[in-house]
Amino acid sequence: MELSIKHFSELSRDELYEIYRLRVAVFVVEQQCVYQDIDEADRSAYHIFLKDEEGIQAYLRLLPAGTTFDAVSLGRVIAVKRHCGLGTRIVEEGIKAAGQIFGAKEIKIEAQVYAKELYEKLGFVQTSEEFMEDGIPHVAMVWRS
Repeated sequence: MELSIKHFSELSRDELYEIYRLRVAVFVVEQQCVYQDIDEADRSAYHIFLKDEEGIQAYLRLLPAGTTFDAVSLGRVIAVKRHCGLGTRIVEEGIKAAGQIFGAKEIKIEAQVYAKELYEKLGFVQTSEEFMEDGIPHVAMVWRS
């Protein structure tokens, strides 16, 4: 599995298309959540993905501080094949890239409640009560080095 870490400006058209197709398939269609997935934050993001001969298998976007939160953040986390370690691996790569690219000592996320345990295993701590975001239960979480 090949790891890619690319700023929006470095993505090829085919990579961008595959990322958007995957995100819409999961967040809009599968989760039946009508919202604007493609947003201005994509332009400032680093897009991190694991790809094999079948295409992108895991993805997340890494956002600089001040984009959605006052701290660096991760979002749009997807693992195509579930329960085989890809979600954990892509988040680990996101944490590592946050430190290398932005010198991040803190990362904030809004996690879907069903995935909270995955983030806790990687050192994230819940910092809010459960809340609804686009009709899906979430919690705020933070990771600190």
